[in-house]
Amino acid sequence: MLRPLALCLLLVAVATVVVVDCAVLTENGMPILWQQTGGQLTDLPIQNDVLVPNPWHYLHRMSLYRLIIAATDPYMTSMGTNATDSPIWGLTLQLGWELTSGRLADPTGATTCGTETGDRMCISTESWWGCANYYFSVIPFLSAAQQGFFGDNVPVQMQVPEGVTDYCTTYADCATRFPDLMAKWDAFYQGLKVAAVSEASDVEKKDHILSLYWEAHQGSMASVVACSARKASYSAPEVSFADSWQSSADFIAASNFQSNLEKSVMFMSPLPSRILKEGDRAPHIADLSADENHSLYIFSWMRSMNTILGGTMTRLWRSAMCSIAAREKGRALLEQLLLNPGFSTATFLSIIATTASSC
Repeated sequence: MLRPLALCLLLVAVATVVVVDCAVLTENGMPILWQQTGGQLTDLPIQNDVLVPNPWHYLHRMSLYRLIIAATDPYMTSMGTNATDSPIWGLTLQLGWELTSGRLADPTGATTCGTETGDRMCISTESWWGCANYYFSVIPFLSAAQQGFFGDNVPVQMQVPEGVTDYCTTYADCATRFPDLMAKWDAFYQGLKVAAVSEASDVEKKDHILSLYWEAHQGSMASVVACSARKASYSAPEVSFADSWQSSADFIAASNFQSNLEKSVMFMSPLPSRILKEGDRAPHIADLSADENHSLYIFSWMRSMNTILGGTMTRLWRSAMCSIAAREKGRALLEQLLLNPGFSTATFLSIIATTASSC
């Protein structure tokens, strides 16, 4: 019998008019190929006492997340009692989805990197999604190492393919190129240490940690502009989806969404299970499921409406997320909008306006 991952990849490869309802996010309840990743620093390459991961290999990049989660979990007891309550789990699922949906492969067709006929574990330096994820994986890892979460003075130098020069590879290099971004991730890790000895309630600690996390996350999102040129290799619908995906993070971040494993699976399952092609127009894409079509439509609606309103929707939303209680209600509202096809977008706008005015 085919494993779930292999089965879905096969279905995606051969699907024409068949509905494929499988944005593959987990295997046996864990992120894709999690059991094959490294759980110790020594599982990654070391040269001359320097840790040299290869972030262009899927298992290495996923290992960065596994190491970050293990190192920070002792500081995140306020997140909950489950071993998968850290908000960083959402990033692991995002990377796994990018693998299974083919978004880490070379979109130019010049190489077989990341393709079914080539090296499936290869992450192409030409992939917009792989480039964007670099700022959500390599940057947080380098910051965690600098802040001592893997031990004192652990030097890290990321590998980079020959001839590729537009990716930073060390803490110093990345801090020079992206000083504001690195400062935000440093602040997140420093905040974890402060929270661990704080006398604040777990509710307050949790909200504060999530606030720092999403501030860093949005710093990474802003830095993705460095990947913009790579969008030229994708279809207009895929580029539109990528832009909408970026815009939606503003709403999720402002609500201090706890992107643990369970909640992230719920929100990410409707993501499109393949790269969009010319002619794809949600909610009428025949070989995608109703849930995938709905999520694509909502992402597009959120971005379009915010553009039409001159950014007012985002500003109102941020104003509405003015307290711990308001952010909790905001998370529930996003769940309705993204996961309930019967929920009216007009109702969403009305609730935002009402909530913002009461803050």
